[in-house]
Amino acid sequence: MPVAGQPLRKLGFLTIGRFDGDDPREGHLETIRTIERAEQLGFDSVWLRCRHLQYGISSPVAIMAAAAMRTSRIELGTAVIPLGLENPMRLAEDLATVDLLSDGRVNPGVSVGTPMRYDDYKHTLYPDTHDVEDFSKERVLRLMRCLRGEPASDFEGTVGIENFSRRVQPHAPGLADRVWYGGGLSSAIWAGEQGLNYLTSSVVTTEGSDSTDFATIQGEQIAAYRAHHPAPQRARVSQGLVVIPTDSATPDQVRKYREYADTRLPRTREPQGPRRMLFAPDLVGTSDELAETLWSHAGFQGADEVAFALPFSFDEADYAQIIEDLATRLGPALGWSPRHR
Repeated sequence: MPVAGQPLRKLGFLTIGRFDGDDPREGHLETIRTIERAEQLGFDSVWLRCRHLQYGISSPVAIMAAAAMRTSRIELGTAVIPLGLENPMRLAEDLATVDLLSDGRVNPGVSVGTPMRYDDYKHTLYPDTHDVEDFSKERVLRLMRCLRGEPASDFEGTVGIENFSRRVQPHAPGLADRVWYGGGLSSAIWAGEQGLNYLTSSVVTTEGSDSTDFATIQGEQIAAYRAHHPAPQRARVSQGLVVIPTDSATPDQVRKYREYADTRLPRTREPQGPRRMLFAPDLVGTSDELAETLWSHAGFQGADEVAFALPFSFDEADYAQIIEDLATRLGPALGWSPRHR
């Protein structure tokens, strides 16, 4: 884990892929260009958010397929696909197809639970079954069984000129080992017990902790995950804070970034809502300042890779500056070295 003096192993970032509803094609092409640039800069990974009925990526698997054809090395992840809107068997087919096209670079991050604003569209999503759908962790296990190649059908053989398989096709060996899951303490323990990889973000719940300090709670949850994983030394943990380096930013950009962080700061002061969700402060500053903060952050110390989250509402030039500084300034300050072909 990246304590001071030990290099950060993998550097990535997370994007929502925002677009203009009147010109959605350009926003999606911008996301592809950003992924291409990330590979050129030596990033290890790019992660895609999944947003339904919003002006952000609704089909991360499709974006990964397009990006796979324009890149050759960078890992492509999702953070996260809400499985409540997916059929695990069909999703397994799509993920396996893209994983094969990308030569094994897909890292599917998933979540469960009742989908956000489910009552607004449940009649469209599940006209006949919306009141009986199972949104539990069993949905993850169904996906895992399909990805591992366990039988999905009772029949295998030939009918006429058509051949049928018992397992999901295509099968992508190793993809099941690259599935990620995120959440609070109980989810961290469950992910560890299942041998899944663990995503942490800029939101935690105070479940099971006496602390109200974000970094402390995140560190506790990562420790619990590793403690319950059958092979903790091989377990992957990724941290996803909002981290905005300003090294090459213009004065206007610096002002914009600090105003953005300031407007979001009040929500970080105490747990929010019935689930007692705690938000991390956005980190804005020079790479040297950010590195000093991260080295002392208990959550960062417990992770072995990062996927720093890009803010939702910035412009393409802002994103370009941020990822450039992440790769050329902050990453090296954390001991990370870029990967190139």
